[in-house]
Amino acid sequence: MNLAEEMRLDCYVDADYAGLWRHEDDQDPVCVKSRTGYVITLGNTPVTWSSKLQTEIALSTLEAEYIALSSSLRELIPVRRLLGEIGTVLHLEFCNPSLMHSQVFEDNNGALALAESPKMTPRTKHIEVKYHWFRDSIGEKNGIVLRKISSEDQKADILTKGLTLEVFRSIRKLLMGW
Repeated sequence: MNLAEEMRLDCYVDADYAGLWRHEDDQDPVCVKSRTGYVITLGNTPVTWSSKLQTEIALSTLEAEYIALSSSLRELIPVRRLLGEIGTVLHLEFCNPSLMHSQVFEDNNGALALAESPKMTPRTKHIEVKYHWFRDSIGEKNGIVLRKISSEDQKADILTKGLTLEVFRSIRKLLMGW
């Protein structure tokens, strides 16, 4: 494996749909908001991460995951540009924009299909108009590829929901190596 492959800038993104529903006050609008979590890694080391409630109420798991995907790319794209600029100035081969590739790992099939869909559908138009801005930035030619990941390997799970101790330790090991 060459240095450019080892030092890849990747993103793991997940959402917890209406995570506080039935755990707190059923009438509190905050309790039905979904939580976005993502972690961006450089060479498999976390460099930036986020865990936030989404600003609007998602109507489905697909919608919550799609909003999370859009939010994570809002962070990944500028970090890629910055890394490319740093690499150019410092002559770091692995940061060369033409060599740098990123994978975005998502565990929701519907969100992946929607992100790569060539056109909007009537059922999803309401979210695509606001959150589908990133379509031109993904694909092999742009260096950002969306990948399906199993929920067990999803590093961002640790940022979206309460986990059992066993699952927490497993994801912490994936994320941090210990």
